[in-house]
Amino acid sequence: MSQIAESATPFPHRDGNIFKIQYFVNWKEEGAEAEKKYIDQTRALYSYMTPYVSKNPREAFLCYRDLDIGTTDNGKFTYKDACVYGPKYFKGNFDRLVQKSKTHGFPAGLCTSLGIGGHITGGAYGPMMRKYGLGADNVIDARIVDASGRILDRQSMGEDLFWAIRGGGGGSFGILLAWKVRLVPVPATVTVFTVPKTLEQGGTKILYKWQQIADKIDEDLFVRVIIQVANGAQKGEKTIMTLYNALFLGKTDRLIQVMQDNFPELGLTKKDCTEMSWIQSVLYIAGYPSNTPPEVLLQGKSLFKNYFKAKSDFVKTPISENGLEGLWKRLVEEDSPLMIFNPYGGMMSKISESEIPFPHRKGVIFKIQYLSIWNDDKPESESRHVDWIRRLYGYMASYVSMFPREAYVNYRDLDLGMNKNGTSFIQASSWGTRYFKDNFNRLVSVKTKVDPDNFFRHEQSIPTLPLMDERTETSMIH
Repeated sequence: MSQIAESATPFPHRDGNIFKIQYFVNWKEEGAEAEKKYIDQTRALYSYMTPYVSKNPREAFLCYRDLDIGTTDNGKFTYKDACVYGPKYFKGNFDRLVQKSKTHGFPAGLCTSLGIGGHITGGAYGPMMRKYGLGADNVIDARIVDASGRILDRQSMGEDLFWAIRGGGGGSFGILLAWKVRLVPVPATVTVFTVPKTLEQGGTKILYKWQQIADKIDEDLFVRVIIQVANGAQKGEKTIMTLYNALFLGKTDRLIQVMQDNFPELGLTKKDCTEMSWIQSVLYIAGYPSNTPPEVLLQGKSLFKNYFKAKSDFVKTPISENGLEGLWKRLVEEDSPLMIFNPYGGMMSKISESEIPFPHRKGVIFKIQYLSIWNDDKPESESRHVDWIRRLYGYMASYVSMFPREAYVNYRDLDLGMNKNGTSFIQASSWGTRYFKDNFNRLVSVKTKVDPDNFFRHEQSIPTLPLMDERTETSMIH
């Protein structure tokens, strides 16, 4: 113990220690009064021993977890709070344990409250997707509980199942316990901006131009468009507000040059730009106030508190100005509509459609997320808003991908079809090919092998094939 360096592992209690003391008290009486008496005795003994033990810090053994040393407040803690107990357990190693790198990040998570299990099983896209691909593209190992109750890692589950869980949708193959991910390099300083444009400011033409460059611009730049209804110039009038919300992996000066060369129509200026660290940009894109500490991300709480219905599309040919004007007419009919255009291209176009189950790659200019949002729980409200978004989706049919009309699995859309009385391959094909294209067949094959009894299932889970001879199964799959 004296020959191993204090920093060789986080456990630091090495050279110079003669022995460790464990203080222990137990009692048989029940009730708070007895508990308090014996704990107070232990605390008094601990205090008495102060001059005889290590100092600055008074060291403690982590596995004898001692909450008297200090606690966090339901996860709402900061580095300063943790310094009360961290150095006692880890001494100088504590800072290394909590070290926050400003030059590494992970390419996922526009919505910071998402559970990581389901997020990555659907693909996991974020504002660095054009540079580094999806979160699922950057997974290097996983732990999963399968239908037999076994805990498997990549080696023991095999490459087919490892392929399936990275983008094949949650709830079909097992319970995800952990992901091992590849961090990616990010600059110490990144730049963000949000520039609003209304129809009266030429919003339609600007958005049409954005479609020409969104997937072709420098892959360090992610510019999404958030589309909302806003109040018009006259009382009672409505207009469309487009918000160009962006992350650039670099500083303002280079960003301005990229925008001037590719998208001068937006009129971006230095005053529109804010430089910050990458982790601060995660908060910015998610919509948090500028002074929010990064630790809030550990809470996993959503800023979104409404009822909503969502749908999705993928666009491979720019929507004409006439098509956009028809879209505006339908948006102003709804109380609180929201559309988000997320740009593709860059690394997304370089990765094969079959690399993981997520197939929406080459040829996609941007993805559309449709949302209708409402506050009350009345059935008539739900019906009205859902009917509206279905009509909007119908209008957009001629402007988006076809054969199949693609959809993003993590915007689970039960309008595309649902399992009834079990999971049928024929039924599931109605949504499976939209979410996964040709990868759906391989997902079915993997499901049939690893969960033949269909233990893991839900409204849109991957089906198994019925029992049949190997030759027939091969014919159906291929």
